Amino acid sequence: MTNPESSSGNHRSSSHGPGRTIRIALAGNPNSGKTTIFNALTGAHQTVGNWPGVTVEKKEGRFEYQHHEVTVVDLPGTYSLSAYSLDEQVAHNYLIDETPDGVVAIVDAANLERNLYLVIQLLELGARVVLDLNMSDIAQARGITIDAKVLEKVLGVRVVATTASEGAGLDELKRRIHDFVRQPAPSFKLDYGDDLEPELERLAALVAPDAERAGLRPRWLVLRLLEGEQGELHHVSPEVERQMREVVQTTVKRLERHWGRDIETVIAERRFGFLKGLVGECTTRRADESTQPTGSDRIDRLLTNRWLGIPVFLLLMGVMFQLVFRIGSPLARLIDTGFTALGKATIDGLTAAHAPGWIGSLLADGLIHGVGSVLVFLPNIVILFLVLALLEDSGYMSRAAFVMDRFMHALGLHGKSFIPMMMGFGCCVPAILATRTLESRKDRILTILITPLMSCSARLPIYTLLAAAFFPRNQWLVVFSLYLLGIVLAVVMARLLRTFLFREEAAPLIIELPPYHLPVLKHLLRHVMFRSWLFVKKAGTVIAGAVVVLWILARLPWGAAYASQATLIGRLGTLLSPVFAPAGFGHWQVAVSLLTGIVAKELVVGTLGTLSTTAGRTLSSSLSLLFNPVSAYAFMAMSLIYTPCVATIAAIRRETNWRWAALAVGYSLVLGWVVAVGINQVGRLLFR
Repeated sequence: MTNPESSSGNHRSSSHGPGRTIRIALAGNPNSGKTTIFNALTGAHQTVGNWPGVTVEKKEGRFEYQHHEVTVVDLPGTYSLSAYSLDEQVAHNYLIDETPDGVVAIVDAANLERNLYLVIQLLELGARVVLDLNMSDIAQARGITIDAKVLEKVLGVRVVATTASEGAGLDELKRRIHDFVRQPAPSFKLDYGDDLEPELERLAALVAPDAERAGLRPRWLVLRLLEGEQGELHHVSPEVERQMREVVQTTVKRLERHWGRDIETVIAERRFGFLKGLVGECTTRRADESTQPTGSDRIDRLLTNRWLGIPVFLLLMGVMFQLVFRIGSPLARLIDTGFTALGKATIDGLTAAHAPGWIGSLLADGLIHGVGSVLVFLPNIVILFLVLALLEDSGYMSRAAFVMDRFMHALGLHGKSFIPMMMGFGCCVPAILATRTLESRKDRILTILITPLMSCSARLPIYTLLAAAFFPRNQWLVVFSLYLLGIVLAVVMARLLRTFLFREEAAPLIIELPPYHLPVLKHLLRHVMFRSWLFVKKAGTVIAGAVVVLWILARLPWGAAYASQATLIGRLGTLLSPVFAPAGFGHWQVAVSLLTGIVAKELVVGTLGTLSTTAGRTLSSSLSLLFNPVSAYAFMAMSLIYTPCVATIAAIRRETNWRWAALAVGYSLVLGWVVAVGINQVGRLLFR
């Protein structure tokens, strides 16, 4: 059925001397442990950027082995190289255009048949492949034994078994990667049957000269064309392109009439038929394991239950916010005390040194109060990141998307949209980039437009500050309600946008539910520290710079009282404040804070800290002059909904275009104002 043999004519095969840099790609399905393998191989030697031309994240790292430097490129997780989603396009384009020395195909050893589909496509492309049977411990726990020698013989690859989370098998994997420099590319040929093979040979002969000049295998190119990937014709000359378009179209119509179904389905079925036979030949399973539910199956009976799944999800979210405030708030108060003492010590020290008064004002009223009012909430944000990382690394996030699919689909959203929306609780920028996993462009744009309605971590300082001041006994419940409000508004807007702009029905959800596992503490802490450092870095750069500008505007013109209505910033706020009066917060300081919040949401608190903590008043005491409980909640709702920050707007523009970015800015601004006014007006009637 297959014919793996060496071929030295392929452009991916060459001889290399000692000391040469080896470039490999990591490929694999989502949830196969690919990222864990990448981190284990490269350690701290990693860089992150974007792939050329797209905003899909590119991870690259390196390690040294036996006098060779090995560069590792982590391709996006994909189930195939069909180039439907952006992830698949990136993986496909890199393998075709960059031709790495080899590919480490990472497969979930407990789900071999599905994972090997991508491996078949890699081999048909002509890539040198090392097959990494990852999560071997899970396969063994399920009673699955894999005969690696059978896989090596049938596929013509080298096979390594790893358990990346424990570091098992990594030395052998490095050795196999090093051997890439001495291996010719295998010539893998899957037999597609007597009805299709003659067509493949006939068409391959037509494109062979052009394909070989481009360094491609004619058979692979023909398979791509038969699967409907007409874009691959750019590899051939214009004359051959015109001929192939006509010949392929005629061939596809004839074969589909013969089979009574589309050719792409037939090709996929024959690949899976081969894989089913291969997996049956190379694996054995303990007889008592085939019918016994796994631990993940038993947990899923509760967490993905039709009736209990959503209540359990809401319960977990409630627990998350309990932890954020029960643990984070006492720590935040300690940091607040420290910044207050630092501000006082700064003023006292500068006064004793007879420094000009404006220097003390800049440092204490500007930087320390402004930046400090944001950094105070670092403990709450660290705990939020930690809980979200636990839910993701344990395997629960996929279950959340599965549980919410029926509800999301009824509102016109794809079930996969829920994962970027959940990521928006951390930061909306990577959440918007995560929409690339959606195959439909309409689903992607729709999800991008509503994702900014999720409460990102930058909004948490606003909620924490006002909830502590006006709802001290129910802080977590108030903040929880705002997160739920964001979700509700997102699905309502999705329904409206689907009705008026995206009439196409959302596709059904097909998602993998990975086995539950305990997160690796080292990786968990690395992720949380990285996200928290970004928050601190923003406070020390963007926010600090903005606070200095605010302080200057709050000092000018000279002679006006600091942070008074007579200053430049006071005049600007006075001009804007009537717009927000119906929402209950028509004060100029509040208007300015919303304006600066467009730069970064953390600046809302930083601005209030800079403009309100004067004349010996603390920020908490100043809030009572600007808000009451109803208007405070309305302001939090406004902060949740209105115009996304500049970074998010830029991400929307890069992923779509200016037209959709302008729509996101416009509708969110109007929606935020309407909701805030509604809350304030209804609240005034209820709580007179």
